[in-house]
Amino acid sequence: MTRKVEIVPSILSADFTRLGEQVEEAAGAGADRIQIDVMDGHFVPNLTMGPGIVAAVRRVTRLPLEVHLMVEKPEMFLEAFVEAGADYVLIQVESTYSLYRSVSRVAELGAKAGVVLNPATEVSALTEIVPFVAMVNVMTVEPGFGGQKFIKTSPEKVRRVRELAPELDIEVDGGIDAKTAPLVVEAGANLLVAGSAVFGYKQGVAAGIEAIRRAVG
Repeated sequence: MTRKVEIVPSILSADFTRLGEQVEEAAGAGADRIQIDVMDGHFVPNLTMGPGIVAAVRRVTRLPLEVHLMVEKPEMFLEAFVEAGADYVLIQVESTYSLYRSVSRVAELGAKAGVVLNPATEVSALTEIVPFVAMVNVMTVEPGFGGQKFIKTSPEKVRRVRELAPELDIEVDGGIDAKTAPLVVEAGANLLVAGSAVFGYKQGVAAGIEAIRRAVG
């Protein structure tokens, strides 16, 4: 099954003094979705955006919005983020004891649920939840900060996830640029989250997206 490769800019690396402009610029350059990274300072050692940012981004784009919850007890926040405009809610496998209930609740709220694997989490952790989600995100860096170096064993992990979930969207997140994108696409990923490689690209947002798209053909 051939899937379209989609580029998903992460606003974690955007210039927040002109966030709306940056999102519009990414949309105009052909981005397929926008990702919003939510961190609570507990599950990961960083503190970032809440539902208010999701609502603000929703006002400036019609692109699908992915909210990646890197928080403890994500089940407490699902309603707030879907109400703010999230189309996809991504939940870390490691963050909750009630993963099935959480992904089911996302669907009940009218959004699509995805699950996220940290680098050290085994692919087998997905076995029971795959039938109930729309996508799997394979972290290719340790979550918490942008601009990290791509973990070189990630493509093999992506390949194992694709074998387990041949019908799902497989996303990769962390260290994705024109050099690493072909490696994960060849392994089976079709959604490429890129932060620094888009919003930090020296020639601009459009050129950053184009460099990744050209690299994966």
